[in-house]
Amino acid sequence: MLKYLDVLKFVNHGNPEPAFKVVKTQEEWQAILSSEVFEVTRMKGTERAYSSELCSTFAPGLYACSCCGTLLFDGREKFESGTGWPSFTQPIDAHAVAYKNDRSYGMRRIEALCSICDAHLGHVFPDGPAPSGLRYCMNALALKKMEAKYEKSVFGGGCFWCTEAIFDELKGVVSVESGYSGGAIANPTYREVCSGKTGHAEVVQVTYNPAEISYKDLLCVHLSTHNPTTLNQQGADTGTQYRSIILVSNDEQRHVAESVIMEMQEGFDRPIVTEIRELQAFYLAEPEHQNFYMNNPEEGYCQAVIDPKLDRFRKLFAARRK
Repeated sequence: MLKYLDVLKFVNHGNPEPAFKVVKTQEEWQAILSSEVFEVTRMKGTERAYSSELCSTFAPGLYACSCCGTLLFDGREKFESGTGWPSFTQPIDAHAVAYKNDRSYGMRRIEALCSICDAHLGHVFPDGPAPSGLRYCMNALALKKMEAKYEKSVFGGGCFWCTEAIFDELKGVVSVESGYSGGAIANPTYREVCSGKTGHAEVVQVTYNPAEISYKDLLCVHLSTHNPTTLNQQGADTGTQYRSIILVSNDEQRHVAESVIMEMQEGFDRPIVTEIRELQAFYLAEPEHQNFYMNNPEEGYCQAVIDPKLDRFRKLFAARRK
């Protein structure tokens, strides 16, 4: 979960580099966008307050960039701000939105842009609802509502570097973010979590398309790619932060998780000790922990620990890989 402090860090120290960029000239954008969308997204305009029905639309759905189609927001994070512009508490992915200081009109604001094509979306403010406290005040013209329904689930199976690398290769998975959950301290740091005193576990938040992969399938992959029978331990990694855990968002997820554990218990000689816990909050880990395996394949830990786990996963679930 992003907080305003995270946004300020991006502004002051730079936004993470996206996997790719969409770059066009102003003339090329003007040729493919309506005049209204071009004015807002490429010329940094602002639409009139309450001018769009998106302000009062709260049905489930996803919102993408009007220019390049990058997924930006989940409708479940949308709320009535009373400002006259569509407002969200979080982006769909921590790196979907980029941030920049905006000192126009004699004000100091933080501009929100699409991280892929640099389209102007609106601004982000620290006056949103708890727990994030953020308000992404967006121009409706910068967004287009998508019909596909994505879901999010949170799992912990030891070091999140390992768990992230596995889920990243699954068909139907849109994004994987490493973070912390299951404890009582808000916005913990990696160092604090490693102390074992926060109650948090290292986890990943998986955004996926249920039309391509089910929650049950994700659980089967999760329980098959780490050891769910060791309490607070995965290999040489020991401590409560490395415990096997499933964070559920509703009763349906809890029921499915309990059923899958019962079904899979027959395949283990020892009792499965995976904790099932209600998800209270997911706290995004520091940037250096995101895509760790992809960015550091030559690291000793990656070769000694993650590579063997990936090899096992690729053999077990070859048909489900991207």
